[in-house]
Amino acid sequence: MFDPDDLEAIREGHEDWKDDTFGPTVERFGERKEQFTTDTGGQEVDPLYTPADIADIDYDEDIGFPGESPYTRGVYSTMHRGRLWTMRQYAGMGTASETNERFNYLMDEGQTGLSMAFDLPTQMGYDSDSEMAEGEVGKSGVAIDSLDDMETVFGGIPLDEVSTSMTINAPASVLLAMYIAVGDRQGVDREELRGTIQNDILKEYIARNTYIFPPEPSMRIITDIFEFCADEVPNFNTISISGYHIREAGATAAQEIAFTLADGVEYVEAAIDAGLDVDEFAPQLSFFFNAHNNVLEEVAKFRAARRMWYRIMEERFDAENPASKQLKFHTQTAGSTLTAQQVENNVVRVAYQALAAVLGGTQSLHTNGKDEALSLPTEKSVRTALRTQQILAHESGAADTIDPLAGSYYVESLTDELESEAFDILDDIDDRGGMRKAVESGWVQGEIQDVAFERQREIETGERIIVGVNEYQVDEDPKEDIEEVSEEEQQQQKERVQAIRGDRDQAAVDDALADLKAAAEGDENVMPYIVDAVKAYATTGEICNAMRDVFGEYRAGV
Repeated sequence: MFDPDDLEAIREGHEDWKDDTFGPTVERFGERKEQFTTDTGGQEVDPLYTPADIADIDYDEDIGFPGESPYTRGVYSTMHRGRLWTMRQYAGMGTASETNERFNYLMDEGQTGLSMAFDLPTQMGYDSDSEMAEGEVGKSGVAIDSLDDMETVFGGIPLDEVSTSMTINAPASVLLAMYIAVGDRQGVDREELRGTIQNDILKEYIARNTYIFPPEPSMRIITDIFEFCADEVPNFNTISISGYHIREAGATAAQEIAFTLADGVEYVEAAIDAGLDVDEFAPQLSFFFNAHNNVLEEVAKFRAARRMWYRIMEERFDAENPASKQLKFHTQTAGSTLTAQQVENNVVRVAYQALAAVLGGTQSLHTNGKDEALSLPTEKSVRTALRTQQILAHESGAADTIDPLAGSYYVESLTDELESEAFDILDDIDDRGGMRKAVESGWVQGEIQDVAFERQREIETGERIIVGVNEYQVDEDPKEDIEEVSEEEQQQQKERVQAIRGDRDQAAVDDALADLKAAAEGDENVMPYIVDAVKAYATTGEICNAMRDVFGEYRAGV
């Protein structure tokens, strides 16, 4: 990018500046810290970056143009100048009717996509009246026990006019089947259904722990979903490979990239081993990343991840379809950075994190409510979170040009540094036999836990400042207007699922579940049988139990 003679002159000028200008100033006044590092990675941040720091970058090979390989600058040629990112606020209230009300409220306020949060029993494949669900019904999202609940959630919402993301993993096949069934009842052609299921089971073993089945049958279900959707629901993203929860558990930015892409590699290999063609399913893979506080590190992270996925799909899997090589991703602002103290500070944190996502070229974005460290967000805080995105889109100018930080000596240098570190981690994972084995051995979890421990130590010793927590504290009344799910509402949901069981054709349910178990015991694709069971009003728990009987349950460390 620069003539070698020019670079040498820049290096000499840089040294002269350090000796003559910077050095004496530091000697006289000092700096705020002995060493500056990135937010979680710990990479040292130099005082100044120059063209010499990016001397090895080849523009065409490493940066390129938007919509063209290696996609560093974005997967679409117009990016946010052509269409803004999807504003997809994560929402799910205790009951199906409340969730329907919140969805309609958000769409009235200008939201452009739906994102569905499920309660813990649903995520674990239990019905609301199960002993395992006691005290958790509707607490972290909506309870979905049967197709009746899903029909209520989307009552009056035409599925051919919205895109819906569902944060569901172990029972993703069941909730996708319910969504398809609602579309069928509405008369919507399956090819018109759009959205995403998270369906990323490997990160559950790493970070979230809402798994049901052991890894092998879980991978089988995922590849069955890939195959079924390629034929039946081609415009639905069949997996959202999630670094978000990995980062929430404590990972560095480089680890978030590496572990997420390693999960992606594992899914691609599993699908190919199952006989699927890479260019048939890879275009429907999507990713889900975290946006943390260090704006420039996050921008570099997103750019590095796009470039790495292109190289992985090109070099490792010989993908030919350009869409197979494009890393498309949703971003959510970081829940782990939200504080219960001085909750209004979270509005500022969320805004900076959202800015990083937009500057980094996200395809969709969820901004957290300020009160999510305390409870489900209130209607008012959800509106403020959505307005944060709308102000970014229409007032900040951040969406008016594509990849505006490209060419920054620091951002390009940091992009390279994160990519290099992440590829080193990927090499280590390959040496351990792949991501599945690295997870099963506990190595991945241990790497994340080490970082999380060190970061917590830094907070407790004051080395890392968290505004309002270990610095700039104030005396305050912690009471907030928070959303709560009452015991009465939980009891009503239990009675609802019991009423469904009493009103349905039990013989049809029994036949559908028996057929599903037979498919699971053999090698047929389980998805058509799950759709049949859903339409017979078999419950989430019953369908998952049918597969539990065949596949067993995963027990960590056993």
